[in-house]
Amino acid sequence: MTYGKKLREQIAGPETTPLIGVYDMYSASIAAEHYDGMFVSGFGFAASYYGLPDIGFIAWPDMVAFVQRLRGAFPRHHLLVDIDDGYVDPEVACHVVEGLERIGASGVILEDQKRPRRCGHADGKQVLPLSEYLAKLEMVLATRQDLVVVARTDATDENDILHRAEKLAATDADVVLVDGVRSVEWIRRIRKVVGDKPLLFNQIAGGKSPRLSLTELSELGVDVAIYSTPCLFAAHQAMHSALADLRRADGRLPVVNTADGVGVKTSTQLLERNIARLRPEPQGVSA
Repeated sequence: MTYGKKLREQIAGPETTPLIGVYDMYSASIAAEHYDGMFVSGFGFAASYYGLPDIGFIAWPDMVAFVQRLRGAFPRHHLLVDIDDGYVDPEVACHVVEGLERIGASGVILEDQKRPRRCGHADGKQVLPLSEYLAKLEMVLATRQDLVVVARTDATDENDILHRAEKLAATDADVVLVDGVRSVEWIRRIRKVVGDKPLLFNQIAGGKSPRLSLTELSELGVDVAIYSTPCLFAAHQAMHSALADLRRADGRLPVVNTADGVGVKTSTQLLERNIARLRPEPQGVSA
């Protein structure tokens, strides 16, 4: 079974599928302890790889190389990849999709923003003419073999949001995402216009969308929830706190609490589990 088919079957299940945003191999190692699906967040990757905001700096070879490393370490996890606008040109978008599918990505998200792009929860977003985006999307859909394709709109005008969501749902894309949804009522309205097409909801701390549980999202008819930045923001807060404490302690490292603290042993054990994941799953032995 292909990675795309596995994710598609998961999405078709009765509950909302959570995909956790990861930004490097270490955050993915921790996420893999808790969830079986990851979202390769453009916000997180731009921050961790370049130290820059998510406004279009990502070069596609860097993203492909990162996904290849992820798939090597996590052979049985879902990997949904943010490819922004397909890196501008439709031909590049198709080339990237071919490469990602070849190395084992489960799916991609392709947005309709025009450059300079913005984080989906930022102000000032602009979108391509719908016909231009649909042409790019159709080329990507014709290129993929079994990769899950999420069609995303960043429209902000209320009429345009519903119009684009309906048009995206009419394509062969597997899932529709309207990013920056501002209320539960708008989730209901979007759910109505996309019909039976699976719907994805993006949650980001401090973003424009309401904070909802997986149970609440399931009740609203949301099929997939991506959590773009919990690992990145938690790391930001924890590192800031740890270094402030270290400075106050005149450089003396804290005592590691063996129950819940992280030291060299805990960290090494986490990374050793990545080696274990690469081993074949045990097969039944016949008599």
